[in-house]
Amino acid sequence: MSLYTKSLNSQNRKRQIPAEFFITCHRLDVALSEYVLVVRVTEQRMDLFRKEQRSVKPQNPLIRDFKICFPYTYIKTMLISTSRFGTGQVKNSYKTPLGLHRIAAKIGDGYPPGIVFESRKPVGYTWTSHPRGAIVHRIMWLEGLESGFNRGSDVDSFNRYIYIHGFSDETTLGKPASRGCIHVSCDDIFLLFDILPVGTLVWITNESL
Repeated sequence: MSLYTKSLNSQNRKRQIPAEFFITCHRLDVALSEYVLVVRVTEQRMDLFRKEQRSVKPQNPLIRDFKICFPYTYIKTMLISTSRFGTGQVKNSYKTPLGLHRIAAKIGDGYPPGIVFESRKPVGYTWTSHPRGAIVHRIMWLEGLESGFNRGSDVDSFNRYIYIHGFSDETTLGKPASRGCIHVSCDDIFLLFDILPVGTLVWITNESL
């Protein structure tokens, strides 16, 4: 095993779901989902975790109020692109919202890679009439779960049309470039779309490892 591989494996072992995610779920009485996505805006990375079947007593003192917690296994990290305007909650700001979300709807099932959507409707393909399609492949539409922060009024993530979706220019991944949504690669959006059910929790944070 190379030194690079050892270093990478060591970094991956450190990737965990932040304690604030569990605290927020507990505060809002939100049931934990089988999978969890953690969007790390400052890193321009998104981590995928899956719940283990066993339950354990929490070791982290920040979540000691839980009677039990379900440990999550780290699966992979994906390169992403969040808003070039930074993070923020207010509509028309074109910023990526923070906090607890869940996947409210999945759009695009059955279409081939390269399908382009406008207002969630298929309008063509990247290789024909829409080579610079802004929303392509698949859409996972997010809704905020924190009233007054990312849910309701003028801070509602769902009404702001915040998606996880593919983007035609994957060279922008790894740096802020979107208008609020979370861009992922074609391979990653298909993976996520196939395995993540509606209701999967998504934690968007400025916290980095």
